[in-house]
Amino acid sequence: MAGVEKINRMFWRLVWRALAAGRGRAALAGAALTVGVAVACALTAVYFDINAKMSRELRTYGANFYLGPGEGGALMMEADFRQILADAPPGMVSAASPWLLGVARAESQKVVLAGVSFEGLRPLSAYWQVTGGWVGVDFDDRNAMLGVKLAEQLEMREGGEFALLRDAERKRLRVRGIVETGDVTDSLLLVNLAVAQDWLRQPGKISHALLRVANDSGQAGAWARELRVRYPALDIKPIRRVSAAEGRVLEKIRGLMGLVALVVLTLATLCVNTTLTAGVSARTAEFALMKALGARHAAIVRQILTETLLIATAAAAAGGALGWVLAQILGRAVFASPIEFRAPVLPLTVTLALTVALLAAIVPIRRAVRTEPARILKGE
Repeated sequence: MAGVEKINRMFWRLVWRALAAGRGRAALAGAALTVGVAVACALTAVYFDINAKMSRELRTYGANFYLGPGEGGALMMEADFRQILADAPPGMVSAASPWLLGVARAESQKVVLAGVSFEGLRPLSAYWQVTGGWVGVDFDDRNAMLGVKLAEQLEMREGGEFALLRDAERKRLRVRGIVETGDVTDSLLLVNLAVAQDWLRQPGKISHALLRVANDSGQAGAWARELRVRYPALDIKPIRRVSAAEGRVLEKIRGLMGLVALVVLTLATLCVNTTLTAGVSARTAEFALMKALGARHAAIVRQILTETLLIATAAAAAGGALGWVLAQILGRAVFASPIEFRAPVLPLTVTLALTVALLAAIVPIRRAVRTEPARILKGE
């Protein structure tokens, strides 16, 4: 037992002595490994958080999912829309608004009346330019929003009032805001859905609905297929222009991140390999003497691996901390928000550091165990 303790003490003395004697090379290898681990850690942290960040950024594209009546159907039931939302998987739908379109008469001309859920529409319409304000709640029956073209035709500004006419009835509405979108919405009169259903005499009905659904892994298409089976009379589909763009953007960003991480880790491996090989070359006489005194190949391999793993452990700690700081910088610069900590980042960072270090140590180890004691000790 005492002999084993002495051997272990001698082993660790050799390890620490080798690291101290070659501290310049150890520092260089550690620095290269730290940089590689830091970049990989930062990209890994961003990778695990990018779905949430990109989903928030891509919301400015608007809705990415459509529900409407099937062939020959002019309208669909609002109850079907509400049931679809209620049955949606948790986290699937982040925003949704039904629409009811119809023609109404204002005091001076006919207008296209659009009933919507303003509470659901607002997060779907981040790209809208609104002068004034939004109608705040879905039970507001006194305020409306006008498209900018319709506002010009009616000579209306925010805060103004006008009336809808139906037979002998008049309904006064106040202009809460003016909307400019660059599309057909600029010609619409937007009111709450209940107001439009009442005024157009279409209780419980909608023309269609627009939704924002999760689609980072293509689940929008799968959900649409599932709904079409359950509601064969409805037209249910992702809005390809938007949903396809989301998938392509995420795929390209992930691919770029993986490529950058691979290149950096490859360079780090080569740098560490070169440094360790130079260290082994400088210690050829030491390894030759160890073999001449009876040391087995396993002992030499164990010593080099231990030295390498100590460097890798220190690099993993430093690279992990530096990588987390770099991830926050990337998050602030690209997404204007911090990167959230994800549990897999830490073990992946340590695993990458150890893997790179072990791969870099293969050539130096083979060179050390092939040392010929007789030739080296003779000075040849």
